Amino acid sequence: MNTTMKFLLTLCSVVVLAACGNAPAGEKVEAEDAVETTTEASSTAISYNVDTEASQVNWIGSKPTGDQHTGLIKLNNGELFVENGTITGGTFELNMNSIAVLDEMGDKMKAKLEGHLKTGDFFEVEKFPTGKFEIATVAVLEGNEEATHSITGNLTMKDITKSVTIPVKVEMSESGLMATSPSFVINRTEWDVMYNSGVIGTVKDKLINDDVALQLSLSASPQQAEATN
Repeated sequence: MNTTMKFLLTLCSVVVLAACGNAPAGEKVEAEDAVETTTEASSTAISYNVDTEASQVNWIGSKPTGDQHTGLIKLNNGELFVENGTITGGTFELNMNSIAVLDEMGDKMKAKLEGHLKTGDFFEVEKFPTGKFEIATVAVLEGNEEATHSITGNLTMKDITKSVTIPVKVEMSESGLMATSPSFVINRTEWDVMYNSGVIGTVKDKLINDDVALQLSLSASPQQAEATN
């Protein structure tokens, strides 16, 4: 094997290893200052109740070594406002105590990891049992097969509120709506989740990527009008 070929093979190996160590895939979403949100429906909007059994937030966390964990967070409640067949506002609450790991592992290891995620190292759920997302603005997206709308809203975790803008695919039907996002990536340190982050000087072999991938799935149906006499 000549020197040039050896160099190319070495270069390819470096590229592959670097790719394995990358943070989870998805559109990078920058955290900004909190913005004004719409918490009440207009007189012409229809209120939709979020089905908490059929809705969740999926997550992926990883290390530079390529190791990663997947899991989910369930919702406590949620309400969306719809006008002219599209979402115009609303909010939903995250149940931080519901953080679950979906990896195939022994029950003891799974319980240990889930317990660690609930401690002060990560989300400190005893002190901050809920998170929240409040919609501020919704814009139509053109030419995106994975999303029909761009939604800007305030994401609150650990009592820290930052605005983010995420792509969402909204599908309406007679029975309700589905709002799903492609994978998007946030920087966990913006919400003071600092455990083994590079920004606090963690040694290389202990590092956990600051970027975390999230994927939103909401199912909602129109509120039933109250009966009148």
